[in-house]
Amino acid sequence: MAAGFNEHLGFTITDSGPERVAATVVLGPEHHQPFGIVHGGVYCAIVETLASIGGSEYWTGPGRTVVGVNNNTDFLRAVSEGTLSAEALPIHRGRTQQLWAVTLTGEDGKLVARGQVRLANLERPTS
Repeated sequence: MAAGFNEHLGFTITDSGPERVAATVVLGPEHHQPFGIVHGGVYCAIVETLASIGGSEYWTGPGRTVVGVNNNTDFLRAVSEGTLSAEALPIHRGRTQQLWAVTLTGEDGKLVARGQVRLANLERPTS
């Protein structure tokens, strides 16, 4: 799962399943916005990715996929460096959509950001 954009973010998936997805990322200058703190887009991308992985693990099978249709991420504390831990847990998983909550915490255990992602469950005809 660390291909493409995820690889550029530099995070590592430490647990992956339909009930929970967890990751860590070592933050540094490559994640900064112009004022020397981690760019909010980094948090949004981690939130979206973890929710999508969990949603995919739940909605699995031939021709099935999930796509994000809403990402709402709140930035709570400014961070410049260190190891961030992220955890995604399902709030709702239905036939047509899912809702996942994701928390991101710093090394000190304090909440840095939190988000939720709504996913659409899609089925494509298989041939």
